[in-house]
Amino acid sequence: MGDVYDDLQEQLDQYSVFPKTSSGVERDILRGLFSQEEARMYLLMSLLPETASRVAERTGRDLGETEALLEGMADKGLLFRQRKPEGARYAAAPYVVGVYEFQVKDMDREFARLNEQYFEEAFGEQATRQFSLMRPIPVNRSIAVGWPVAPYDQAWEILKDKTLIAVADCICRKQQKLLDQGCDKPREVCFMFGSHARYYMDRGMGREVSREEAFKILEACEEAGLVLQPFNAQNPGGMCNCCGDCCAMLRALKKHPSPARMTLSNYYAEVDPEECVACEACVERCQMDAVQVGEKGVAEVDLNRCIGCGLCVTTCPTGAVALHMKPEEERQVPCVSGKEAFMQMAQVRGKSLIPLAFLSGKD
Repeated sequence: MGDVYDDLQEQLDQYSVFPKTSSGVERDILRGLFSQEEARMYLLMSLLPETASRVAERTGRDLGETEALLEGMADKGLLFRQRKPEGARYAAAPYVVGVYEFQVKDMDREFARLNEQYFEEAFGEQATRQFSLMRPIPVNRSIAVGWPVAPYDQAWEILKDKTLIAVADCICRKQQKLLDQGCDKPREVCFMFGSHARYYMDRGMGREVSREEAFKILEACEEAGLVLQPFNAQNPGGMCNCCGDCCAMLRALKKHPSPARMTLSNYYAEVDPEECVACEACVERCQMDAVQVGEKGVAEVDLNRCIGCGLCVTTCPTGAVALHMKPEEERQVPCVSGKEAFMQMAQVRGKSLIPLAFLSGKD
């Protein structure tokens, strides 16, 4: 293994999407986040949570020094931390979704600028090419009554089963605002659940909310025209409310000529030309530029671009737009857990989730 920041980039690209660039902007990002000591420790961590004593034992380090380093890294958002009765456990986190989002409290203009450069040079093109970590689901009021909709495709069902919910600012919207770009849509809209919620609350990145308040936030997000995107799992650790102006994942999808093929969505919108009055409300609501008024004077949906979010349905004044389930053979079932999602993404990308240091025998 070579330079510690080159090794760190390679490791992060194993865990999620963090490609190398010709400009080296990713090294600037990593140097701003990790000291060399922190980078070396990250390279010895896996995605599986471990106690400080276990890490110290297998790396031959002093327990007190190891615990202090791991705590410091977790406090900086460089590692994920679980609080357990028997003590804290630590794990490596991907850059997205993970280390980048963990900077929501501390992001400044320079960090925002570097990440925007990185998005334009590499991340935006790579983020959704083979496997997306997020998936759009229909906003609540767009789902027809009586449909046999799976719980994992309903935001309200996802929230209903969570015992601990936290909400945090959208880091994408914050980043764009720091760059004098983006939109003015609501910012405190990103949900975390369970141990992820606890970590956000421990670091002061988010606050606990009741289910009732979470439902009210969802309603406000739908009214504002935000796309619901849980993590790509049936039991997600988080759920975002995204816009095509700021959200990295939606911006990446928007660049693609066929966003529908690049995302896991089981729905599509259709317009009844007899009911359409060409008011263009659906055109304005669509985050993927999938709807336009055609030559016949009625709205038309480009099914190559439609990601089935349902935003066009909820503001149609005549009820001309409806959301439909895709044929059974085209429907996809998300991974059961986040762990399975990362494993599937690694397999699709030809990567391994085993830390490179383990493979090289340097652990």
